[in-house]
Parts: sequence; structure tokens; C-alpha cells
Amino acid sequence: MNDKVYEKSVINKVTWRLIPFLVLSYLLCYIDRVNLGFAALTMNKELGFSATVFGWGAGLLFVGYFLFEVPSNLALQRFGARIWIARIMITWGIISAAMALIQGTVSFYVMRFLLGAAEAGFFPGIILYLTYWFPAEYRGVIISRFMFAQPIALMLGSAISGWLLNLDGVWGISGWKWMFVLEGLPSVLLGIVTLFYLTDKPEKAEWLKPDERKWLQARLDAERSKVEAVRKYGFWETLLNPRVLLLGFTYVCIVIGIYGVNMWLPQIVKTFSSQLSNTQIGLISAIPFVSAAIGMLFIGISSDHFQERKWHLTITTVLAGLTLLASAYTGSSSPAWTIFFLSVSSICLYGCMPIFWTYPPAFLTGTAAAAGIALINSIGNLGGFAGPFAVGWIKDTTGDFLYGLIFLGFSAIIGALVAYIVCTKTEQTQAKAAVSRAESVN
Repeated sequence: MNDKVYEKSVINKVTWRLIPFLVLSYLLCYIDRVNLGFAALTMNKELGFSATVFGWGAGLLFVGYFLFEVPSNLALQRFGARIWIARIMITWGIISAAMALIQGTVSFYVMRFLLGAAEAGFFPGIILYLTYWFPAEYRGVIISRFMFAQPIALMLGSAISGWLLNLDGVWGISGWKWMFVLEGLPSVLLGIVTLFYLTDKPEKAEWLKPDERKWLQARLDAERSKVEAVRKYGFWETLLNPRVLLLGFTYVCIVIGIYGVNMWLPQIVKTFSSQLSNTQIGLISAIPFVSAAIGMLFIGISSDHFQERKWHLTITTVLAGLTLLASAYTGSSSPAWTIFFLSVSSICLYGCMPIFWTYPPAFLTGTAAAAGIALINSIGNLGGFAGPFAVGWIKDTTGDFLYGLIFLGFSAIIGALVAYIVCTKTEQTQAKAAVSRAESVN
């Protein structure tokens, strides 16, 4: 077996062992995070929530997320992915199910904050975990496969959540309460399985042959050494690094678009016709995410095939912004066009994220990678607060979703411009380091 065939054999074995399980875990995570948008179809009226109150509650998850993200990722590095990811999944599943207990505005806000605190560290923890197993050249397609769970979760979650709302009145319990309980408990069960299934690092993987463990660990160690040869950042240097902060800002802009649409899409679809049932709203809302699931994989494959990141990231983000702007002007008067433009924007927003997450490990390793990836994600996910809140406030102020969608569109375009600057700087640094290594060899 030649070296390239051997390499692909090992990578395929690791991929099939880890990625399906991580996709399922993230799928449940994402359903628990965004099912609030469907609960709003009946919960808001039952509890008397305005669009602004709902927007605040939807966004408070990301405040808890922001505050606990970096400590959680550092804990993952210290205690190991297996234990820490299991802890995250079990606690978020319990709190998500307990959302059925909210009685009013205060309990709504508290539970959403606690859900964010419980979930903090899961996504950046997995991104960090993938760097322990996959060399850089594979990360575009690997991260896209992992993040494939997002649009799939929204696709399945839209259909399932819409259907679960029909349980309204069963045993005297509201449909939105059934939805929270039945979608939260699977996360607890899978979290328990995680304790027995995941392996922290290649050197501990008994499901790999000894020579495979040795080869993979050596390959990853060599790659890490190359990154550290350019510069090895300390903890505080990482938190104050301009590239880290600019990547965080870029991610804010992307996430504003994602969650601004996610949380309000069922209510946007509801404006199409008063005759639509909850199940029909769920099915229509799933269309953009079916499109995004397919598009995300192709964008990741294309980026890895050409080993090109900057233009894949920049162009998709610009196109996301333009199609969000277009959807604002079609609105309820042209439902088919609105769904079409939201589908294209979803393909681009979800498709650009796996490419985005190849950049932090390109200049961060070890504790710096744990802290930097967590900080970028925590800053970025403040967009999960800003997007839903801004759309809700604008809707209450203007009585229309139009200006909210315009806000989301311009956010994505600004993010694309900043992404281009950061990507260019990173690639220039890498090119200088490569020249320096070549000269030192000669």
C-alpha cells in the first residue's frame, strides 16, 4: 500500500468513526437551540409575549454562551473531549426540556440564559477536537460534514417541531411544552452514550491499529510544529490578537444573518397566508435548510479540492447578503421568490462557515487554539442575540419584516469585507513563513 492510499485509509477510518456521531450530537444541539422559533407560533400568544420580548429571550441564550465559552473550551482541553462534551450535552438537554416550565417573561429569560451557559463550549470544543484528529488539508470538507448537522437540524426540526405543536391539549399540556420536552430528552441520552463512545486523542484510539495511531499522531504533531514555528501565541496574546478579534467580528456578521432568519422564519412564513397550518409552516420553513444542506457539502468539497479558502468564504458571504436584501423586497406578496432568495442565502451562510473555521487553526495551536476558537465563537454568537432582537424590534416598530431582512443582508456584506482582510493577512503570513523555511533549508 503506497503512502497516499495508506493516508486516505486512516483518514476514512477516523471519519466514519467520529463524524456521524458528532453530526448526530450537533443535530440535537441545534434543534434544542432553535426550536424556540416554532414554539413562538403558540407560546407567544399563550404567555403574552410581544415580538420584542421574544427577540430578547431568543437572544439571551447567546449572552450565557458568550460568558462561559472560553472557560468551557479550556475545561475541555484539561478534562478531555469525552467527559466535557458529555457534560455539555446532558446539562443542555435537561435545561431544554425544562423550557416547558416557563410561566412568564422572567422565567423565559432565565431559562434561555441558562441554556446558553450549559451549551457553551460545545461547538468550539468540537472544532478544536477535530484538529486533534484531522490534518489541515482535510478540514474544509470535514468541518462541512460536521456542520451539515445545522441545516439538517433545521430541516428535520422544522417538520418535527411543527408536528409536535399539534399535540396541543394532550393530557392538558400545551403543544409547545410537549415540543421542548420531547426534543430535549434525546440530548441527555446521547450525552450518556458520549461518555463511552468518544476517544480524546489518536494515541488513545484502540479502534485504530498501533501503526495507524503512530502515523496519525506524528502527522498532526509535525503540522502543529510548523504552525508554532511561525509564532506560538500565549493565552493573553491570543485573546488580544487583532486577527482573532476581527474573525470574531466577521462571525458576528454571519451569525446575525443565520439566527435572524432561523428564529423568525416560521413567523415570516405565517405572513404568507392565514390559512397555513403549523405543519405546513414547518414544511415550508424546511425548504431553505434542505438547500443549505446540499450546498454546504459542495462548497466544502470545492474549497478542499482547490485548496482555496479566501474567495470561497468572501464570495459566499457577499451573495448571502445580496439574497437577504432581495428577500426583503419580495415579502409576503411573492412567497415563492422569498423562499427562493432565503434558500440561496441559507446555502451561502451555512456554506461559508466550514471555510471560516479553517482559519483559526492556521495560526493557533494548543491552549491558544482552545482560547482563540472559543473567543471567536463566543464573540460571533453575540450575533445570535443581535439578529433575533433586531428583527423583533424592527418588526414591532415598523409592523413589517422588510427592514429586519435589510439589516441582516447588510450585516452579511460587512462581514464579507472584514473576512477578506483577515484572510489576506493570514495567507500573507503563511507565505512569508514558507519562504523563510525554504531559505533556512537551503
